[in-house]
Amino acid sequence: MVILHLAIILPFLFAIGAPILHKLFPRVHVGWLMLPVPASLFVYMLSLIPVIREKGFQEGTIAWMPSLGVNVHVYADGLALLFTLLITGIGSLVLLYSIYYLDKNKEKLVRFYVSLMLFMGAMLGLVLSDNLMVLYGFWELTSISSFLLIAFWHEREKSRYGAMKSLVITVFGGLAMFAGFLLLYVMAGTFSIRELIGGAAAIAEHDLFIPAMLLILLGAFTKSAQFPFHIWLPDAMEAPTPVSAYLHSATMVKAGIYLVARMSPIFAGEALWLWLVSGLGLLTLFYGSFRALKQVDLKSMLAFSTISQLGLVMSLFGLGSAAALYTGTPQAEFFSKATMAAVFHLLNHAIFKGALFMVVGIVDHETGVRDIRKLGGLMSVMPITFTIAMIGSFSMAGIPPFNGFLSKEMFFTAVLNIRSMDLYGMDVWGTLFPVIAWVASIFTFVYSMLLVFRTFGGKAQFDKLEKKPHEAPLGLLLSPVVLAALAIVFGLFPNLASYALIEPAMAAIHPGLLAPGEQFMVSISLWHGFTTELYMTAGVAALGIILFLLHKRTAVLNQPLFAKATLNKSYDGGLRMMDRVSHAITRVYMTGSLRHYMMYIFVFLIVALGLTLFSQDAIKLDTTSFAAMSFYEAAIMLALVIASIAVLFVNSRLMAIILTGAVGYLVSLFFVIFRAPDLALTQLSVETVSVALFLLCFYHLPKLKKELVSLRFKLGNFVIALGVGVTMTLVALSASGTRPFESISHYFLENSYKLAGGKNVVNVILVDFRGFDTMLEIVVLGIASFGIYALIKLKLKEDGIEEGASGQSGTVLPLDGYKSNDMILKTIAKLAIVIILGFSLYMFYMGHNHPGGGFIGALMASAALLLMGMSFGIKSVDRLMPLNFQRLTALGILIALLTGIGSFVFDAPFLSHAFGYFDVPIIGELELATATLFDLGVYLTVIGVAMTIIFTIGRDQ
Repeated sequence: MVILHLAIILPFLFAIGAPILHKLFPRVHVGWLMLPVPASLFVYMLSLIPVIREKGFQEGTIAWMPSLGVNVHVYADGLALLFTLLITGIGSLVLLYSIYYLDKNKEKLVRFYVSLMLFMGAMLGLVLSDNLMVLYGFWELTSISSFLLIAFWHEREKSRYGAMKSLVITVFGGLAMFAGFLLLYVMAGTFSIRELIGGAAAIAEHDLFIPAMLLILLGAFTKSAQFPFHIWLPDAMEAPTPVSAYLHSATMVKAGIYLVARMSPIFAGEALWLWLVSGLGLLTLFYGSFRALKQVDLKSMLAFSTISQLGLVMSLFGLGSAAALYTGTPQAEFFSKATMAAVFHLLNHAIFKGALFMVVGIVDHETGVRDIRKLGGLMSVMPITFTIAMIGSFSMAGIPPFNGFLSKEMFFTAVLNIRSMDLYGMDVWGTLFPVIAWVASIFTFVYSMLLVFRTFGGKAQFDKLEKKPHEAPLGLLLSPVVLAALAIVFGLFPNLASYALIEPAMAAIHPGLLAPGEQFMVSISLWHGFTTELYMTAGVAALGIILFLLHKRTAVLNQPLFAKATLNKSYDGGLRMMDRVSHAITRVYMTGSLRHYMMYIFVFLIVALGLTLFSQDAIKLDTTSFAAMSFYEAAIMLALVIASIAVLFVNSRLMAIILTGAVGYLVSLFFVIFRAPDLALTQLSVETVSVALFLLCFYHLPKLKKELVSLRFKLGNFVIALGVGVTMTLVALSASGTRPFESISHYFLENSYKLAGGKNVVNVILVDFRGFDTMLEIVVLGIASFGIYALIKLKLKEDGIEEGASGQSGTVLPLDGYKSNDMILKTIAKLAIVIILGFSLYMFYMGHNHPGGGFIGALMASAALLLMGMSFGIKSVDRLMPLNFQRLTALGILIALLTGIGSFVFDAPFLSHAFGYFDVPIIGELELATATLFDLGVYLTVIGVAMTIIFTIGRDQ
């Protein structure tokens, strides 16, 4: 593990610790407690600049699933460094801004900062991951955390709508991207981006190359709001302004751009990549800038402005990919200037757009209005905010001497240069690029002027404002002032970033263009003579001023062109149509009958397994290897069959439960005969707890009675039951009669003690060899128990029943009010409970080398607590053991998870265990294994799950 790993983990740790820190320091704004995270990470990332310049990269690996080629390999090169600086630097300023923007007495700040820290950690993981599967995991986590941030004010319908739209579109693209990653793995046999770049030539010859490229681009375009997937971004403006300033100027919306830049070394030589990335980027630039003119809400204007600027950067990366076609020639550096412009504008856009979002937030915060039709004249009462807005808007418009002017000039250079490309028909169609870029730049100039002068200039309309306007406090102004200052600094001294940030990023995007020891020439100057680009800028300013003056009086500039047919309406209509179709289909099979649902499951099982068995000729009835059946086995088998059949003919639910339990206990006898003590103990414990659970559930059901049903009804049940029985019998016999693969059991038997230090092979498999499976199983158990608890608790609240002091619903119900009056039972129970609990702890501790383990021990402890509840009442259990079993479940899962994560500290794969032998006075040699800690998590989780379910149902009406 390297510091880069800790940089990713740190925001997640603070996300987990935010509620705790808030309880420890309730009077402190949670933002102050979170601010050190991005600030310290920003300082660390700055310290990497000389390292990256000298070495080119810094990396580190934590083995996770090495057999699958999935490891947490972090790789910080120039491109990753640039993004981490944006994530942490802008993140620090946004956090500072949010402290003064969000009232700690009115807003649920813990939830806000937990989501923000999750997003920050996910973004850092995304840009630093070299493994595609890890990158995808962080990619989707950004979608989930951004959903939570956009829906922060979830009581507003628009917030929920915007959050859901962003989630649907970005997750859809993420799934497409995931499929593209899998195709890359099929082609190259690796998930490592470094290795994929190294084998790019071979990948390009594969038949799956184009499909993989299209799927990955779909993920990038949806994330970075490229046309026509841009529709989620304007609705995401319902988020609090700090979220918009962070996610929608510097981080989330640039994740797709990062992906395009990162994948360029693999796909850059393909014509379709060049045309799609540059063409769709230019279309998005034009469309976004034109739509921004028509917005009256300041945040909506910035949303379409962001869409436009993202298209500009995307088109530049597409144009820069032309350099890969001229590797080894002077033209390579000529076309790589587009990449230089893209990297520089990426930085500039984060600076001026972050400042503008914060300005809009200040206007909204201090006036209560974002509608430019109601604003105006704020210059006189908010001079500092106006100055920041002017700097940010002028930079966005491309006016000197601000940073946006320089990158816009470089953009013009790139679209002019592409005309000289003599491939793919670019020498003809390339002429459209500078034309579209120039017209879009005019629109950009106009909406930039609208943003600043319609808000702060003109006639004051203070009577239309919800609040009396005044200058913002210093805390709100500090962050945008810093960004505005950077816009000026990078405009006057652009070469501060040339070889510190821009050149290393270019080297990462075009690794094949440089020989060892070479570097790109990056020189940016504010004055570069009277050039075509400068004349284009002058034309933009001249026409832009004219259109700005005509804006109010020209419908084509301020009114929607297609109000009745929009992409948003198509999206909403598509969702409504799918909803109607799904409802229609669902109504056909969702009849409310449990019998029908079981029929669907069993018929599918019969058809799927039956067809597979017959089509694959998998039915093998070889009985030569079967052992002879002993008298005891035959007797137990006969008893089991009788008990099973008897269940069908009993007249009471109690007898049905007893017979079902008898079947389970008889199965445990088979395990005893087959010398499988762990399985026998597990089966006995599960059966005991299950019988009690059945009794609690059946308490609520009506009395069992015979019903008159038709022969057709019975025949259908009989056919399905017979089909399931025959199918499963054939599966069991075929599995026993053939061995297509060598059994893995020999490996476990030979290595259980050698590799895991345990003589109990079953327990070693559960907590070591297949520990990941076990961890997921306890998570599923925990989720199920929480679901049952939530459902019943919700029902109790609807019925007006209040929660009891113990944290459980406190009504007088089956177990809650029940207390046995049988003195013999109470007397025996007192002794039995102590013995069972003691034996439970023994089974847990000794399970690594003897029959037992955390799962068996937990079931026995649950049985003891159940006996205590039945004998003395649940309230007695609450008094003697005042435990919140839901928290106990969560604690168990956390211990298991932390045990797995702890292996990373020792550069070992997730859930790797260690053991050793130590001499202890009096006791002697003692084995200590980390698997015991994992088993402790299993032990606590199973107790928490079992008691949550039993006591919750036991208290239910």
